[in-house]
Amino acid sequence: MAFFDRIRGEFIDIVEWLDDSRDTMVWRFPRHDNEIKMGAKLVVRESQTAVFVNEGRIADVFPPGTHTLQTRNLPILSTLKGWKYGFDSPFKAEVYFVSTRQFTDFKWGTQNPIMLRDPEFGPVRLRAFGAYSARVTDAGKLLRELAGTDGQFRTDEVEGYLRQMIVSRLAGALGASGVPVLDLAANQHSMGLQLAETLTADLVEVGLAIPTFSFENISLPPEVEQALDKRTQMGLVGDLGQYTRFQAANALDNAGGAGEGMGLGLGIAAGQQMAAALSPQPTPQPAPQAAPPAAPQEPPPLPRQDQWYLGVGGERRGPFDGPGLAAAGLTPDALVWKAGMGQWTAAKDVPELAALLHNTPPPLPGA
Repeated sequence: MAFFDRIRGEFIDIVEWLDDSRDTMVWRFPRHDNEIKMGAKLVVRESQTAVFVNEGRIADVFPPGTHTLQTRNLPILSTLKGWKYGFDSPFKAEVYFVSTRQFTDFKWGTQNPIMLRDPEFGPVRLRAFGAYSARVTDAGKLLRELAGTDGQFRTDEVEGYLRQMIVSRLAGALGASGVPVLDLAANQHSMGLQLAETLTADLVEVGLAIPTFSFENISLPPEVEQALDKRTQMGLVGDLGQYTRFQAANALDNAGGAGEGMGLGLGIAAGQQMAAALSPQPTPQPAPQAAPPAAPQEPPPLPRQDQWYLGVGGERRGPFDGPGLAAAGLTPDALVWKAGMGQWTAAKDVPELAALLHNTPPPLPGA
């Protein structure tokens, strides 16, 4: 019984691949030196392609479906084997199954920033990352150019090659787009479509295509982002004077002690300094020229005092000013006269001399 099992195991009746992984692009059928029976069934499932290789040369390629292996549907292999008139005995050949589905677990990113010239900010450095998918479009080219004789060719073996090609194309695509940095987010979809087409054209020779390419994020250096945040905050503040008053009002509502009062004062002072620094400054006007010094003026003349005459014992004395009149012996009954008076008048009858008469002693007795 064991002898017949061994004989039966020498011939392969069914050739198929049940893919239980998510990252295998090429899988070689494990023949282990057994021969494939002529008339065996080849099962190629959807999203698969089967490639027969004879002595290192690619022979026949089979699309999805169930195929009965005969010399008539193995024309290239029959030629390589020399089956000119057909042959029905078992044969040896390597069978590679190539997955043609989309592999969507690829990630890309810029290890170093990309230098661009932005119309608004000038030279800037950008970093970006995202995802993309890959698909095999030509199984023969993939085997010849990338997979080779690898019995299980996985996505991680081609991911580095694809990432380098993406980064090299990304700088040129961003620079040629002419899109300002602040508008890149709105144009990520269109740029992704353009890059997918460009990369697919570059990968034709290796039998690969990039069906989808997407940006997840495009970022500026942290210091530039902080400056943009400050600029946005200033735009939201608007009138700095109103903002300062609003902040002061909130501080008054929330103040609860000396510490809060001190913080309020510092906040108001800082707000006033910021408002003064950012408010438009008036245009300095030239200083007015000093008027030439005035010539020194003479003091005005003193007011002229009245000149009085005094009549004593029929004799006229004078003229005297007020103090001199009193010293000359002015009494209430003494006659006095000055310019403007019609006649001599007793001193007691002149109101202007009342103050002098109070200070003048009366006449001696018997005078």
